[in-house]
This record gives sequence, C-alpha cells and structure tokens, in this order.
Amino acid sequence: MAAVNPIPACPITGLPAVRLIQSVSSDLLNGLWRASFGVATEGQLGVGSRFGLWESPCGLVFFDPMIAGDASFYRKLYPDWGQDGPWARQAAERADYARAAAMIRPGERVLDIGCGAGAFAAHVRHARYVGLDDHYPTAGAAADIRNQSLAAHATANAGQYDAVCAFHTLEHVPNLAQFAFDLQRCLRPGGYLIVAVPKFRSAVNEIPNFVFNAPPHHLTWWNEQALRTLAESVGLQIQSIEGLPLSPHHRLGHWMGRVAPRLTGKHYFRHALAWHGALLWSFLGGRLCGALLGTPRGAKPVELLMIARKPQAGMR
Repeated sequence: MAAVNPIPACPITGLPAVRLIQSVSSDLLNGLWRASFGVATEGQLGVGSRFGLWESPCGLVFFDPMIAGDASFYRKLYPDWGQDGPWARQAAERADYARAAAMIRPGERVLDIGCGAGAFAAHVRHARYVGLDDHYPTAGAAADIRNQSLAAHATANAGQYDAVCAFHTLEHVPNLAQFAFDLQRCLRPGGYLIVAVPKFRSAVNEIPNFVFNAPPHHLTWWNEQALRTLAESVGLQIQSIEGLPLSPHHRLGHWMGRVAPRLTGKHYFRHALAWHGALLWSFLGGRLCGALLGTPRGAKPVELLMIARKPQAGMR
C-alpha cells in the first residue's frame, strides 16, 4: 500500500486515528468524478496526491486530508438547482424531514444548516424558519435563506433557536469540532439539535468506486457511536439515534448497493477493470430495479437521525 500522510487526528475528539482502511489516489478520484458525474476535481484534489481513509477511536470514518467542495463544485454537480436533490424547492417526501417536523411546535424558531433551496421550510410552515447555505444562490428564494457561515450566525444569534437542523450536512464539513460547537451555540437551553447523516455501514457503501462517498463531497462516514461522541463533545444530551425508513431520493443508492458485486469491505475504491465494471453494473441494475420495484418498505436504513437536547441551566 502506498504511503499516505502521518496518522491524523479524529476531527471530533482530536485523538489519533486507530486504523488506516485504505489509501486512495487523487488521480483515481478525479477520474471517477469525471466519468460518473462529468465534474472536474483536479483543481481541488490535486494530481498525484493521496488520501487516507481512516477510522477514529469513536467509530467515525474520515478522509485525510479533508478537502471540502466549494460553490463551483456543487454548481457543476447539481447544475439544475431547483430539481430533485439537495436544492429542491418542493416539499420533498423525506423521512428525515418528516421526523424533524414532528418535533417542532407552532411558533418555534428553527435554523436549517446547509438548507439549499429551503425545501424543509414547507414542512414547518407553523414555525419561524431561517436557512443557512454558503453555496446556494438565494436570489428569489421563497424562504428566509442566508448566505452566511454557521460561525458568523452563531456569534450574532447565540441561544436564539428552539431547534437547529442539519440534514446531510455533517458529512461535508472538515472542521467538525468547531462546527458542532457552533451548532449548540445557536440553541437556547432546552432546545434540540436534529441531525441526519448517511449511515455507515449501509447498502450505499456496498457500491464499488462510488465516488459520491469521497472528497470533495463526503468527507466522513457516520455510525451511531460517532454521532453520540459528537453530541456529547459539546455537552448535548442524546434523546435518540435511529435508522430512518428509505426515502424515494435514496432509492437508487439502495438498489445499486443491493445488486452490486460484493467487492467492498476492506477497500472501497480501486483502479481495476472489475471495479469500474461493477460500478456500471450497479448503476444500470439499480435504475432497473428502482423503475420496476420502486422504493421498498422495510429496507435497511441508509441514513441515521439523531436528536440531542441542550441542557437547561443547572441540569446535568
């Protein structure tokens, strides 16, 4: 195995990683991004460099270095901002949205981090909604969406929100410790943090060479232990961590993982004809199964949802 950077620190706890899962070349990732999504990433990932995929003591799996996508990357990845995807304007049928909306009471103040076009706002019309997204062009947006960093917003609005939501945002964040601190800063005492992340392990991790799970898009892979560690590191009390029912927008990933040849486990990316062919097979088979069989009920979860509470003053 080719050399990678020295053992990195866990982005949550700062403790040294306990295991190198694999080393991945930037050239392989660049090629996969171009072939799979038509996106050039050489400017961000570099050429001839290497990324380590590491496991931390708390169970978090993360890439090192952690290079996050910028606005240009996401505009190329999702060229039609208003269609299905992270920037969908419609009130999409999503298990994470439904579960979070059921927690939020009339009149409460809600902050939605990485909100895109603010689709979640349609699920909480009974609340006072604010969305934050550094990448989404807010001109003409129906909801109150602000191009402001979480750190800046937390400084100006500390303790102002009854609920802070981050739907599939944590996996894109390189500075997790500071990000978690700023999330809890926005909460009032007694308020709730509601977080959804892709689940590791799940069907989506069974797809060979699935670069959607790699930089500059997904920087971290999450399990229950990692979510618990993140919340407790900033003094939040866990209320629940649960796997969610399969949502329609995760249907393709579910079926791709179900039909994929069993190549992943010890490795997830490899420059080999069998692996590239397996990715193509997974995509074609996943599309066919999705069209014929739809979104299956009772499928194993591909995402986790955590609800954590900020203690009231004087509470432990």
